[in-house]
Order: sequence, then structure tokens, then C-alpha cells
Amino acid sequence: MTTLFISDLHLSPLQPEIGHQLCAFLANEARHAASLYILGDLFEAWIGDDDPDPHYNLIQDALANYADANPGTSCYFMHGNRDFLVGSAFSERTGFEILSDPVVHSFGDQRWLLSHGDQYCTDDTEYMAVRATTRNPDWQQQVLSLPIDARRKMAGDARSESTASNAAKSMEIMDVNQQAVEQALNEAGVSCLLHGHTHRPAIHEFALPDGSPARRIVLGDWYTQGSVGVLDEHGFRLVDLAR
Repeated sequence: MTTLFISDLHLSPLQPEIGHQLCAFLANEARHAASLYILGDLFEAWIGDDDPDPHYNLIQDALANYADANPGTSCYFMHGNRDFLVGSAFSERTGFEILSDPVVHSFGDQRWLLSHGDQYCTDDTEYMAVRATTRNPDWQQQVLSLPIDARRKMAGDARSESTASNAAKSMEIMDVNQQAVEQALNEAGVSCLLHGHTHRPAIHEFALPDGSPARRIVLGDWYTQGSVGVLDEHGFRLVDLAR
């Protein structure tokens, strides 16, 4: 059986070609998968389940149609740093179960830690402070109580500020911290972490402090092509999907 992992699609009405590729992926490569995991940042910005944007409605319909057409597939969604306001209405509409971040899931005799990944970017103290605010349930409820237009402006301002801030940071600062990764693996009692967020797809092999082998798998983004993590009887591999 095949398990598929995707993240960082950053779907937006401004780049409908990414959404079209996702729809094609759901209708083709993802058909009959045992499980499909979306590990955050499916959307460039999600301002609430009540957003009437037609493109986002199209995506939700595509996910719902996929879940209906593949009743044997377990469908999961995890919040990212761009779509942390996805809520229960989205889950009920699409049929995708919302996972906590991080979470341990078993695949055969393997236990993996799954995460969006941004919480391990501890060297980026500015971002970690912002993350602490945006993941606060009280702050989220305050934002969701605002009118749609006000939320849309907030999201646009936040994207502009993030772009300007990241331009002045090195890739190393915005990447995950190795010690944070090792701590997360030790706390979870597993030897493999799979995440997205950094847009630096790779499979990293390393040793934990006790000498035991470990892996960190990073999923790619979908800005210029599709990117999928595939786990099947042959093992795990990262696959690019041409657009």
C-alpha cells in the first residue's frame, strides 16, 4: 500500500496553476493511496472557513470529491504557518481529519514523527515570537471575529512583512535547528522526522547523541512543480511532478 505526503502548495487565486495541478494529482497519482497527508501550508493564506473565495471553494470541493471517490484512503491535514486558521468546517466539508502538530503515526513497523516543521526553526527568534502569537487560540478567535475584508487585509499585510523580514535572513537561520530536531525525536521515541516548511527537499541521515541512526525527511514546495513524498513497499522516496 502507498502512503503519500505533500506540503507547502501555497495555493492562491493568484497562482491557479498550482490548484489545477493539485486537482490533477488527486485524480491520478493519489488515486487509491492508503493514506494522503497534507502537512501544512496547503494555502498561501487561510483567513477562516467562512472565506467565500471561489478558488478556495474549488480546492475544498476537489478534496471532498477525492475523499468520497476513495473511501479506503485515510485523509489527513495538518496546519502550517499560512493556514493555521483552518477549522472544523473545513474538515467536515472535505473529509480530511485535522492532525495535531507534531504527531506520531505508524507505517507498518515504522513509527514516524510528522510535523509542518516550523516549530523547529528555533534560530529564527523573530519568527518563533510571531508563531507563539498566531497559534494562541484566544488570538485566533479574535481574528476570526473580524469581518472578512479586515482578515484579508491582515493576511496581506502579514505576507508583505514576512517577505521583507525573510529577505534579510540567511537560509541557515530560517532552517530547522538540529538540536531541536534531535530533542523532538527523543521526546517522541522515534528515529524519523518528516516535515515541510523549509522548501529544501532532502533526506538527511544522521546519528542521535546516543549513537543511534536517525533520519529527517523534508518535503518540497509546489511553486514551480509538484513535490510528493511516497512511502510504499520499496521504501521512501521524494518525487517531482512536472507541471
